[in-house]
Amino acid sequence: MPLQFNPVKIFAGTGTKELASKIAEEYGKPLGNVTLSKFSDGEFQPSFDESVRGCDVFLVQSTYQPSDNLMELLLMVDAARRASAHYITAVVPYYGLARQDRKDKPRVAIGAKLVANLLKAAGIHRIMTMDLHAAQIQGFFDIPVDHLDASVIFVPYIKSLGLENLTIASPDMGGSYRARTFAKFFNAEVIICDKRRLRANEIEAMSIIGDVTGQDIVLIDDICDTAGTLAKAAALIMENGARSVRAVCTHPVLSGKAYETIENSALEELIVTDTIPLKQESPKIKQLSTAKLFAKAIASVNEYGSISELFKV
Repeated sequence: MPLQFNPVKIFAGTGTKELASKIAEEYGKPLGNVTLSKFSDGEFQPSFDESVRGCDVFLVQSTYQPSDNLMELLLMVDAARRASAHYITAVVPYYGLARQDRKDKPRVAIGAKLVANLLKAAGIHRIMTMDLHAAQIQGFFDIPVDHLDASVIFVPYIKSLGLENLTIASPDMGGSYRARTFAKFFNAEVIICDKRRLRANEIEAMSIIGDVTGQDIVLIDDICDTAGTLAKAAALIMENGARSVRAVCTHPVLSGKAYETIENSALEELIVTDTIPLKQESPKIKQLSTAKLFAKAIASVNEYGSISELFKV
């Protein structure tokens, strides 16, 4: 007897509506309708405008700031569960608070674990996300986690540039594993920028481990927040004789003066995805879409297919 697949319905939170629309289009289904009722004091209540009973429901929402994005997702999950959805998957392209993945000093919260607990308590059966700040965050969940890799989007673009002397770089020691994994696609060397922070978002000093002379450098990172680290690394790389430098970052948080910092930096371009919508356009920022990858992952989940096939470049 052939497998019977449950009907799929894809809904978007207000923070990730444009990406969700593209995902639904790639999947071949219209985006479901959600109404967000707002009260004068700022309280809000999402409600589905169609039945989800017996459906595989995919709720697309990145949990970047403001924290309303996370609260909206939690309320949508609760509403879907109470409306008898068969299977609820939270599609969280950017998993907020992921930088709070451990106690790096006394008396601090582990925000990434707290978010995992909240999502599970709300009623999700599965979470789908991309390029977690630390892959170990998957272990904070006792449910299936589909951790998609943006390298399958970035690698073809980097190859299309035809860089002659490509070298991959990590902007800090913590990202060295990510850089080495990326470098394998090109059989390229890896250099590391060793930074020391004075405090959050403020760098005290930076040095380069490796030779960049005459090389076309591609910096690899998962999050671009203020862009201070990337700008400082790019300047140092060029001062040490590199031919060109550009950066690849999955999640364009881009807070504070990030756009100004990028445009005034030595970077030729910053290549990002659409896990977080851009606040403004910039001639130095190139945005690639994750919609097709998420649509394929949704199809694989619904049809009990292999997710690992989506990691092939």
